[in-house]
Amino acid sequence: MVDFRTKRAFGRGFITDRGGNFGMMTAILLPVLLASAGVAMDLAKLVQVRSALQDAADSAALSAASALAGKGISDEEAIALAKKFLAAQFKNTSLNGGTMPTEEEDAVEDLADSALASVQRTAGAGGATNTYEVTVNGHYDVSMNAFTKLLGYDKVRVSVASTSESTTESKNALSMYLVVDRSGSMGENTSTVNSVQPTKVEYYQCGRSWCSRTVTNYVLKIDALKVAVADLVDQLNTADPEKKYVRTAAISYNSSSQSPTTFQWGTTAVTNYVNALTATGGTDSSNAVKTAYQKVTAASEVNAHIAKNGQKDPGKFIVFMTDGDNNYTSADTSTRAWCDSAKAADVEIFTVAFMAPSRGQQLLQYCATDTSHYYDASDAAQLVAAFKEIGEKASMAATRLTN
Repeated sequence: MVDFRTKRAFGRGFITDRGGNFGMMTAILLPVLLASAGVAMDLAKLVQVRSALQDAADSAALSAASALAGKGISDEEAIALAKKFLAAQFKNTSLNGGTMPTEEEDAVEDLADSALASVQRTAGAGGATNTYEVTVNGHYDVSMNAFTKLLGYDKVRVSVASTSESTTESKNALSMYLVVDRSGSMGENTSTVNSVQPTKVEYYQCGRSWCSRTVTNYVLKIDALKVAVADLVDQLNTADPEKKYVRTAAISYNSSSQSPTTFQWGTTAVTNYVNALTATGGTDSSNAVKTAYQKVTAASEVNAHIAKNGQKDPGKFIVFMTDGDNNYTSADTSTRAWCDSAKAADVEIFTVAFMAPSRGQQLLQYCATDTSHYYDASDAAQLVAAFKEIGEKASMAATRLTN
C-alpha cells in the first residue's frame, strides 16, 4: 500500500510539473491567433472593396447626371443607368484582370438590383437651365475567410453613397490646359499605316554605293498626336464658334518642360503650338503638370470668364498625355503630388497613355480624375478617338461630383 507521505509527494509533483504547459497554452491560444490573422487579412480586403465600390458609385452618379443634362434622358432611365454602371464598374475594378469566386461574382451581379438611386430636378429661372442631382447608394457583402469565421463573422456589409450634379446651361465656360509629351520616343512609328502615303522609298548602303527599297510608311507618334489634338479642338470650336466661352493653353515636355502658351480664347494658339512640336530628348512630366495646375486654377482665369461671359465657376480641365516612363521615379512622385493638388482644386484631369509601358500607364491612371477619365491608346486611331471623346465630354454640360 502507498502510505500518506508517498501520496503527498506524488500530488505535489503533479501540481508543480510544467511539462504540459506549452501544449495547453497552444490549445487555448491557437484559435485566437488564427482568428486574429484572419481579421487582419479581411480588414485589408474590406478597405480595398470599399475603395473600389466608392469609385464605382462616384462614376455611376457622374455618368447618370451627365446623361440627364447632355442627352435629356428620363429620371427612370438615369436611375437604371446609374445602377447598371455601378455594378459594371465595380466588377471591372474588383476583378482587375483576375478571377473572382463564383459566390462573390454572383453578389456583384446582384449589386445593380440592391442599389438605390434617385434624381432631383431643379428648374432655373425662366426654364433656361435645369439642374439635376443624382444620388447613388450601394452595398456589397464581403465574404470573410475561414479564420475570421471562427469569431462568428461570415460576411461584412460595405456601404457607400455618392451624389453628382449637372446643369443644362446652354453654354459652359471652360479653361483647358494640354500637357503633351514630345520626348524622343514620340518620333517612333505607330502600327498605323499612313493612308495618304502608304509606302516610302528608303535608301541604304550596299557595298560602295547606295541602294533603295520600298517600305511601309507608318504614322509617327508625334504626327498622330497632332491629328488627335486637331480633333479635340474641333469639338471645342463647334461648341463655342464665337470664342466667348472656351479658353485653352498648352505646354510640352521632354526631359524638361518647354515654354507654354498663355491662355487665350479659342484654340488657334494651341493648335499652332502642337503642330510645331518635334520629338527629341528624355521624359520628365513633373514641371509641365505643375505649370498646368497653377495656370488653370489662377484667379486670372476666373476673372477672364467673368469679364467675357459672366460665369463665375468655369470648368477647369487638364489633358495629360505621355507615351513612356519618366526617366526618374522622383518625377513620378512629383507629378502625382501636382495631380493631387489639381484634383483637390476641382480640376478634371483627363489622361491618355499612348502606347505607354506599365509605369507610364500607372502614373496616368493615378492622375486621372477617375477611371472614365483615363484612356489607354495602343495605336494612332485610338489616340485620335480618345482626344475626340475628351473634347466631347469637356464641351458638354458642366458635371461635378458634389460629395
